[in-house]
Amino acid sequence: MEVPALGDALPLVATSARWLEAALADLDAVHADHLHCERKAAQSALSLVRSYPERTDLVLAMARLAHDETRHVVQVARLLARRRQVASYDGGDDYAAALNAHVRKREPERLLDRLLVFAIIEGRSAERLALLAGALPDADARALYASLADAEVRHRDTFLALACDAAPDDWRARAAELAAIEAELLASRPIVARVH
Repeated sequence: MEVPALGDALPLVATSARWLEAALADLDAVHADHLHCERKAAQSALSLVRSYPERTDLVLAMARLAHDETRHVVQVARLLARRRQVASYDGGDDYAAALNAHVRKREPERLLDRLLVFAIIEGRSAERLALLAGALPDADARALYASLADAEVRHRDTFLALACDAAPDDWRARAAELAAIEAELLASRPIVARVH
């Protein structure tokens, strides 16, 4: 499936330089969190398959995306193994939970909001993984994070394309609303060594 570049519809604020400082100061925490982020991204894609099985285009796109994300789990697990780092338990993701709190409950708005929240999460991940790719001391880790950042951009655009199909007249305005909510959320949260 050819995915159009739609990132301009999602005006995310730039991550603070302090986040990269915090991430580089505790790479173990970032890598461990990243493993769980990739796992949860696969689960989120499959949750859309469960919720909207009648939407063939969505099912196919989400099955492919879940496959990508599961492959990313393997890649990050290998990175942890190379670093001789044991993965930690998932401490939850208050960032994603706070965004999901803004998903409307009734259909078809619920589908649109879920797609856009997932697009925001993928967009934020893409930005931060690219920042790490430009700053990590290990060449293999830099290459891995650069490739994962590119994949997250594709995933963001997949969600945005599906949102466009689901609500052609409303998706851009709602994307801007949710991006503004995400900006407020980032401004109010402490900066920690996690992907989100």
